[in-house]
Amino acid sequence: MTHPPPIDIELRVPGDHLMLALLGERDGYLKAVEAAFPEARIVARGDELKISGADADVKSVNTVFEELLVLVRQGQDLDMERVREVIHLVRADVENPSGVFTDGVAVGRGKVIRPKTLNQKEYVDAIRANTVVFAIGPAGTGKTYLAMALAVAGLQAGDFTRLILTRPAVEAGEKLGFLPGDLAAKVDPYLRPLYDALYDMLGPDETQRLMDRGTIEIAPLAYMRGRSLNDAFIVLDEAQNTSPEQMKMFLTRLGFNSRMVITGDVTQVDLPNTRPSGLKTVRRILEGIPSVGFVTLDSTDVVRARIVASIVEAYTRFEDRAERE
Repeated sequence: MTHPPPIDIELRVPGDHLMLALLGERDGYLKAVEAAFPEARIVARGDELKISGADADVKSVNTVFEELLVLVRQGQDLDMERVREVIHLVRADVENPSGVFTDGVAVGRGKVIRPKTLNQKEYVDAIRANTVVFAIGPAGTGKTYLAMALAVAGLQAGDFTRLILTRPAVEAGEKLGFLPGDLAAKVDPYLRPLYDALYDMLGPDETQRLMDRGTIEIAPLAYMRGRSLNDAFIVLDEAQNTSPEQMKMFLTRLGFNSRMVITGDVTQVDLPNTRPSGLKTVRRILEGIPSVGFVTLDSTDVVRARIVASIVEAYTRFEDRAERE
């Protein structure tokens, strides 16, 4: 069996700062690319990267560095997670990997929020293309944060006049009755993650101003009953803790010129064992309806500390084994 002859590709990288950004500290990014494509040899010399070796690996390495160069030229900071994700996308033959990361959602104060994985990019695209979108995946995959970024951007662009954020106030091992204060105070801890995201995007003062005007509303799911939500971007978080009846109630609140995003993790249901999760059943009911989209994220989309992804994967393996036994 004859092997194809090795090939050489030279990639010009003008400017020392661009070369340093591509190679990483102590050539860390270069080493990561070499480890992913062992049949290619990479030599950095001056303003050029010389890539030689087996045809397929050489072309893939060249594509990886070209895509990373696009990101660097746009002023984006590289890190090891970003480099590994570009490598993953190139190996998966995804067209235009840098496009995953160059898409951005401007939320004000000069802040741009970008998807960090292919699934996150597909999630952002799904929200833009559909009226109702369900995002299902584990903690840390950006489900709520990306939805709220698009909601804030739509509000600022005048596409919607209201932003409504809601969660079911379901007890996760604790009883509401033992919490101090009136009903608003009792449910506030359940809504706190939504406040935190808004503070990060808009700042506390602007968030409070918009809430005082009624432009932004954060309320328990029970407060949605009987309403018709027009000209609004509505986000239902922690939807795995809705019953099928609550899910139907929420979805039928949708009014004219409104958009809904429903997020949740079907592996973290806090409902009593006798009650089914509305998020678990809704796909069988609604899949295939025009303008309704479903996006699934997994441990590869976790954008918190890497250990979080490892924890999610370990629990998934444990639960899969338990189901088989």
